[in-house]
Amino acid sequence: MDRVMSTALCSRGRVIGLKEEPGFDGRVVVYPTNQTLKDYLSWRQADCHINNLYNTVFWALIQQSGLTPVQAQGRLQGTLAADKNEILFSEFNINYNNEPLMYRKGTVLIWQKVNEVMTKEVKLPAESKGQKMAVTRTRTKPVPFHCDIIGDAFWKEHPEILDEDS
Repeated sequence: MDRVMSTALCSRGRVIGLKEEPGFDGRVVVYPTNQTLKDYLSWRQADCHINNLYNTVFWALIQQSGLTPVQAQGRLQGTLAADKNEILFSEFNINYNNEPLMYRKGTVLIWQKVNEVMTKEVKLPAESKGQKMAVTRTRTKPVPFHCDIIGDAFWKEHPEILDEDS
């Protein structure tokens, strides 16, 4: 958290800092079956997409059309995804399907083994001076993915997620 708190936030080119510590939504849940887990994660990704589509249109209406937040919210009230896509395309020339996957699909973190190469000084007992060598070690780290997890392709590419031994 120290790293986050010492990061200066900027707005319109000037440093504004943090007024309070940021918070993050986190959950720990045990699901009875792999299918239930996949269904839950699929729902979360679909929810990410719905929220991002809304926010993309909302902020375009405010920042590019000059609407107030209340006006933008009123304009979007009762709209469906097709309506939001039409507003983006017809008024702002934005094809939502061309937006980066990170925004449309969210971020999935998967623990994976990653090789890290570092330089270490190795000194044998009979030597007075060490020798620098590249050393590779394997670590398990969370790796971000921006991809569709609703279909079967993701789960076929990452079967280790649902392995009983994972």
